Amino acid sequence: MRLKVIAIVLFGLALGGVSAWIMTQQPPMPGNATATGKALVGGPFTLTDASGKRVSEKDFAGKKMLVFFGFTSCPDVCPGGLQVIAAALEKLGAKADKVAPLFITLDADRDPPAKVGEYVKSFSPRFTGLSGTSDEVTAAAKAYRVYFKKVPGSDAETYTFDHSSLIYLMDENGQYVTHYPYPITVDELVAKLDAAL
Repeated sequence: MRLKVIAIVLFGLALGGVSAWIMTQQPPMPGNATATGKALVGGPFTLTDASGKRVSEKDFAGKKMLVFFGFTSCPDVCPGGLQVIAAALEKLGAKADKVAPLFITLDADRDPPAKVGEYVKSFSPRFTGLSGTSDEVTAAAKAYRVYFKKVPGSDAETYTFDHSSLIYLMDENGQYVTHYPYPITVDELVAKLDAAL
């Protein structure tokens, strides 16, 4: 009986050793993710500003972009976020000249470029408001990993949007640096931007 137990134990150890050896000989499974250390946020976009000019991320090269998505009929998050950004840039003084603050609408149907431009200028003349076709707006939102979903209203014109409310900081080449969650206080945003600049 004792020999039988020893034989079973030895067989188990041998089987474990063979399994371990086989695992070391296997090539990596296809589809394994490789970390690059770089966030896949941001990218090329082509939209239209208030003057009707076609604009891309290249137009802001040399400045850090502060990018915020929303829509002009947003009741709270968008105006709140724009107020905080505007006040933070004001507090930064001359350093704010290194920043291009952009507001990109998610509502292509109701927010033509001129309307978006007028809307953002009511917060600060520093802002550039951008709009475009539904496909262009969706492509920009997708590049920035922005969640948004149309929520029907009482009629065809009173819909709203659920959307994420992050403020993205991009570097002088349009590459992602970091993001700030809204709500954020003016002083918090000033401190973070001042450190980044």
